[in-house]
Amino acid sequence: MFCNRCGTQLQPEFNLCPKCGAPVGAAAVLQSTSGRLQRHLRILGIFWIAAGVLWIIPSLVLMGYSHAPHMMIGDEMFSHAFMPPMLFSLGIVFLALAAAGILVGWGLMNHERWARITAIVVGILTIFHPPFGTALGIYTLWVLLPADAASEYDRMSQA
Repeated sequence: MFCNRCGTQLQPEFNLCPKCGAPVGAAAVLQSTSGRLQRHLRILGIFWIAAGVLWIIPSLVLMGYSHAPHMMIGDEMFSHAFMPPMLFSLGIVFLALAAAGILVGWGLMNHERWARITAIVVGILTIFHPPFGTALGIYTLWVLLPADAASEYDRMSQA
């Protein structure tokens, strides 16, 4: 057995590397997983809040254009009858996405119990929105889906 940090050969009964002091075995895996989740959780929350804030912009633009059908190109009947409700509805959908992103980010930063599962679900849905949604979705799954992440997040949310 060898130390993962410095490469020194270790005896099976060693818990710490005699050369660099790094933990060896199961303790090392537990420490790195918990440190990884703790390090990335705040960053992930900030990214989700930023993504939510960015979704507010197209939402407001679409809702604003829905009240100005004379700006639409096309036939009068189509412009005045169909486009305003469609644009307003699409603006509402974007506003819901913005609220979900901000809520997930806030929940992750405050270690709320519901935030991990919600972030995983929204992260999976966000993967289909390239390029930034894909990156955020993959990063969310990378941080929150490892084997020990659930138990570590539960410990963090209870504290």
